[in-house]
Amino acid sequence: MLKQKLVITLPIIVIAVIFVFSLTMIPSINPSPKNLPIAIVNEDQGAEVPNQGQVNRGDLIAQNLQAITSANPAQGQAIKWISVGSSDEVKAGLDNQEYYAALVIPKNFSTNQVSLRTPEPSSPQIHIYINQGMNTLASNMAGQILNQVVDGINTKLRTDLLASYDQLGGTVTTKQAAALASPIVKEVTNVNVTGANSASGNAPVSMFQPIWIGSIVGGMVFLLTRNKLIFATRKEKLRANMLQFIWGIVIALFAGYSLTWFADIWGLNIPQFNNTALFLSISFLSFFLMISAVFSWIGLSGSGIFMLFLFFGAPLLSMPPEFLSSFYQNWILSWLPMGFMVKGLREIFFFGNGLSMNHATTALVGIGLISLIVLLASSLKLSAKPKQEVELQTEI
Repeated sequence: MLKQKLVITLPIIVIAVIFVFSLTMIPSINPSPKNLPIAIVNEDQGAEVPNQGQVNRGDLIAQNLQAITSANPAQGQAIKWISVGSSDEVKAGLDNQEYYAALVIPKNFSTNQVSLRTPEPSSPQIHIYINQGMNTLASNMAGQILNQVVDGINTKLRTDLLASYDQLGGTVTTKQAAALASPIVKEVTNVNVTGANSASGNAPVSMFQPIWIGSIVGGMVFLLTRNKLIFATRKEKLRANMLQFIWGIVIALFAGYSLTWFADIWGLNIPQFNNTALFLSISFLSFFLMISAVFSWIGLSGSGIFMLFLFFGAPLLSMPPEFLSSFYQNWILSWLPMGFMVKGLREIFFFGNGLSMNHATTALVGIGLISLIVLLASSLKLSAKPKQEVELQTEI
């Protein structure tokens, strides 16, 4: 047996396979954000300060924040600060998944900050919004960054207040002393909340694998069944392809509703059962048609393509795009068909959107339609086997 070439080269083959699949670890090794979009709203109307005139502390904070860069400037900014006009606008942007978090400076910020030097201080507030449903990893990091920013402002303001109290003789009222503990009050609000039993916000990702594997198995079963049949004419093959499409719709409904039901039984929080099940059915049908189309032209060898999609794509689905290199963002993540499924489920699970022709659904329908055309086009291709058998029957 050791004389067989395949056995001798087996160590090299194993190393090559391990190398290829080890590439899946690259995106998750020491991920760091780049241009993480965080909104900042400055509604501060300013205040009159003796001997200084009109001042606007909110403007100063906004300018300082936008000057922040990542620890390694050569890699660009870690945060992309986006100025937004009002609280209503930023809330709409959070719902549209434009920002992972937002910092809002209210109208009376300067007035309250100036009052900290008076006997009757009123602590200014800063509002922080964390967009949990957009991506758990990115939103948590954005929240940590904003909390650290406000803590840094508090530390500097506390130092300035102590210096001003010293200049006034060191007399501090009990209210001023209480305000020194935290001169600026943080009000943190989680929006589009992932809630409990959501796989730590990764429920949409966890539902991808059963649908994808089921689509591959469905396509393989149809392929193996069709290989046993003999199509004498293109019309017969077209009829078989249409039957596969119609039967695929039925299977997709079974797949979508069964997975939703199973997930609900296992304890996953399903906020909209029917919308979730129908969207999963659309996802299954889209993947099933795409896989069937490839199988119809290159046969069972096409299964390797979709297994590679699984191994290389699955680790990326839970990663925010801003944590990936430009290569993975532009050439891998943006081309993954399962990414549209995850995005659509996020909108249903965490953003309260029902089933609609949004970007994710439109993309999946588009993939399904193109795949259907490719599948039907394979009817024009007849294998040599049926021709030979038809000729043989004619001679007999």
